[in-house]
Amino acid sequence: MTTTPNAKKSRLQSDLPFEAQLWKAADTLRNNMDAAEYKHVVLGLIFLKYISDAFDEHHAFLSSPEQQAEGADPEDEDEYKAQNIFWVPPSARWQHLKNQARQPTIGKTVDDAMDAIERENPSLKDVLPKNYAREALDKVRLGALIDLIANIQIGNKEARSTDTLGRVYEYFLSQFASSEGKRGGEFYTPRSVVKLLVEMIEPYNGRVYDPCCGSAGMFVQSHEFLREHHAGNGSKNDISIYGQESNHTTWRLAKMNLAIRGIGADNIVHGDTFHHDKHPDLKADFILANPPFNISAWGGERLREDKRWDYGVPPVGNANFAWVQHMVSKLSPTGVAGFVLANGSMSSNQSGEGEIRKNLVEQGLVDCIVALPGQLFYSTQIPVCLWFLARDRRNHKFRDRRGEVLFIDARKMGSMIGRTLREMTDADIRMISDTYHAWRGEEGFGTYDDVAGFCKSASLDDVRAHGHVLTPGRYVGAEAAEADEESFDEKMTRLSALLREQQAEAARLDKAIATNLKELGYGG
Repeated sequence: MTTTPNAKKSRLQSDLPFEAQLWKAADTLRNNMDAAEYKHVVLGLIFLKYISDAFDEHHAFLSSPEQQAEGADPEDEDEYKAQNIFWVPPSARWQHLKNQARQPTIGKTVDDAMDAIERENPSLKDVLPKNYAREALDKVRLGALIDLIANIQIGNKEARSTDTLGRVYEYFLSQFASSEGKRGGEFYTPRSVVKLLVEMIEPYNGRVYDPCCGSAGMFVQSHEFLREHHAGNGSKNDISIYGQESNHTTWRLAKMNLAIRGIGADNIVHGDTFHHDKHPDLKADFILANPPFNISAWGGERLREDKRWDYGVPPVGNANFAWVQHMVSKLSPTGVAGFVLANGSMSSNQSGEGEIRKNLVEQGLVDCIVALPGQLFYSTQIPVCLWFLARDRRNHKFRDRRGEVLFIDARKMGSMIGRTLREMTDADIRMISDTYHAWRGEEGFGTYDDVAGFCKSASLDDVRAHGHVLTPGRYVGAEAAEADEESFDEKMTRLSALLREQQAEAARLDKAIATNLKELGYGG
């Protein structure tokens, strides 16, 4: 594979015509409310509108003369549950909320609606936000927000077929992450990074696990991958998802994010992954994760003898290699993992981290390392990389890759989409993932070739020679310079002449300025 990074850029942001306008309108209603708090107000209402739209559509169908003639009952809960539609009791239906939107009690009305839906739908127990009645929430603005959301159809059949709500929800999550800055990274990984991870490990069939799942973006993208690559024939049942999230409010976001797409979330649990692993016996075929970078307060001092540390005891002051080893412990015999880590993980030798990294390499787990460009995350400017680990690199599905590690330097890729934020484009993602697939020997991706400045298949001896440091820049070399047909003498003659011209022009301007100052009475 001999392609080189190209400059063609294509935005990954959703192209729905109304989503940006909807965000702008909703954001104007925030007033002085903190984005972290307002997020749950808005996303909870959007979720409620979605399930109410789906319910109303099926209610209308069951109320039709044809269905009535067959004995259909539009108020029978089983009629809805049989179609995987949430049952919405009368007090929680959107029309009822809209009718009450201008009342001072609208906050309590919404809270009661959320309570009623949770009672009727056990899978949503303790998931929905129920703090709309609090005094700090302006009820006039809440009513205006309900009126605004009432104008969009996001849960009917047509909207569901195009994942309208999913895309609106993702857009809002990204905007809230941007508004929250550093705290936004707790629940949202930029879509382009998630898409790259998923395209690399290709979760076609099996168990998918994320030990720190945030708002469930890895699972959503895995299902999108299935839909795209199975030409519309992919099934949500092709994969089963397992996740854990320590932040309770973020866990609720994950449950709602999956529920609006009809993705079962029974195995998405709340709890501390290190100290209260809720999936102790899981062996995953695919692991996708974006662990929090460099966290020191992870309780490592209480886990010195943990059975997960097969490659070395991780330092108390940094959880990076605790996350890595936790994920390795969850891999099936043929499992693969792709995850984000801070760049320091590729080279740090502090507190035994270098030894752990060496053991991972020597025992044949490290398959590929990708260095990413900076400014991809809302939450941090720390440069990051992607690690890909594989349990079986002999010849399970692809060629025998033992004794090799692929390094990809993508630091020059991506496109700025704002003053401080960069995004990997579809073309970037395709180039990186195609390179990995070609290197693994997958059919349809051509023959792999090293490309100076971009990718290098390094031998284990090469990695040993670099002290098991995994920074791609050490291996890929410099990008080939474009041929320069101008000789050195010709170039120096041209540049010298240009310098003399610029010096003469500078002297002329200095003289003109001095003359003008003298005429104004400021000359010497």
